[in-house]
Amino acid sequence: MSYLSNVLFAIVLIIGFGYFYSNVKKIIRNINLGVDVNRKDNAKARWRNMAMIALGQSKMVKRPVAGILHIIVYVGFVIINIELLEIIIDGLFGTHRIFAPLGVVYDFLIGSFEILAFLVLFAVTVFLIRRNIIKLRRFIHSDLKGWPKSDANYILYFEITLMTLFLLMNASDFHLQNVPGGFSHFIKAGSFPISQFIAPIFNGMSNELVMLLNEGFWWLHIVGILVFMNYLYFSKHLHILLAFPNTYFANLNPQGQFDNLASVTAEVKLMMDPNADPFAAAPVSENEVPSKFGTSDVQDLNWVQLLNAYTCTECGRCTSSCPANQTGKKLSPRKIMMDTRDRLEEVGKNIDANKGVFVPDNKSLLNDYITPEELWACTSCNACVEECPVNISPLSIIMDMRRYLVMEQSAAPMPINAMMTNIENNGAPWQYSQQDRLNWKNEI
Repeated sequence: MSYLSNVLFAIVLIIGFGYFYSNVKKIIRNINLGVDVNRKDNAKARWRNMAMIALGQSKMVKRPVAGILHIIVYVGFVIINIELLEIIIDGLFGTHRIFAPLGVVYDFLIGSFEILAFLVLFAVTVFLIRRNIIKLRRFIHSDLKGWPKSDANYILYFEITLMTLFLLMNASDFHLQNVPGGFSHFIKAGSFPISQFIAPIFNGMSNELVMLLNEGFWWLHIVGILVFMNYLYFSKHLHILLAFPNTYFANLNPQGQFDNLASVTAEVKLMMDPNADPFAAAPVSENEVPSKFGTSDVQDLNWVQLLNAYTCTECGRCTSSCPANQTGKKLSPRKIMMDTRDRLEEVGKNIDANKGVFVPDNKSLLNDYITPEELWACTSCNACVEECPVNISPLSIIMDMRRYLVMEQSAAPMPINAMMTNIENNGAPWQYSQQDRLNWKNEI
């Protein structure tokens, strides 16, 4: 590569990583809009979670076909992009296959990359068939129309393009390496178990044309990687990066155990103790008394819940396993996460447009994005949490928004309001006098 090409490559690299960095800062800023919550306890269990679930894909393989294919794409993309380091060095310094002196190790690496690239192409093709020809129900659900559906296909097209360019780059390189007498700086290096079968398409072309094509494939491959990297911010594929912190900071409490408000807990304990002196009770500090009970907008959620929203893969496993959704109710846990992310992005853009300050826009997550009908359809069974391959909890958001409806707006459905009234007046969920509470004993 010429000196001019090296400079151009450096500029492209700076622009690509610079734009990526600016978007990462936005994501971190948006996540930090959430309420602080301590997730630094039990580091050993958290590291184990991350290793098993994010790295080991342990929850993905519960559905074997999709799980195994996903592991192929996941491992392929991670390992193949090790060659990105060589591309960057070659691009900056004008070298060619800088790691070739590694000899047998280099041959093994390139050969492994090629086999993985071929397997990725196979897996992605199956994914396209499942989405667009077989049309699995969770991929054609009503909450996956428009951009979310197109986004999933764009990612698969991206992966096919990048893997194809990688193999074509190697195939043209292999062709030039085997030119009788040698050609330019194309020394024999690497093992090409797949691209050697592609290389014959270059037979009959001049060496100069093949070299030009090789450089074209090289440039398209690296630029494609940079474009894909920056596309992540706008895509569900952001989970490639966020699955690791998301599984690390996931809730370690038993499923079904909900967080209680300290101020409310103190009041309940006081009411349940007949001997308690209300004036002697230790006051709850101001920091423990929330300005709002529950959640009506994304700023009321904690930062882990906002991280959950950005990490959502939109795979639909949560919705496909939701009993409320299966019975035709409006609730879709996937939509809860997508709506939360969409609202968070809207809030972030508002802050950007107003020089770092959020200006009230008369919108909220509740009602404008998520309706009470969806929230009250939830049975709180935790099926969505159990099924999520990256430990996202739609249920925690649903319960926080329910808390707001009940404690701030007294807007629970009529049967629930009747039950709470009975508990308050009768000490039981049923509508009868407290004096009759123990009558059931007389029937034994």
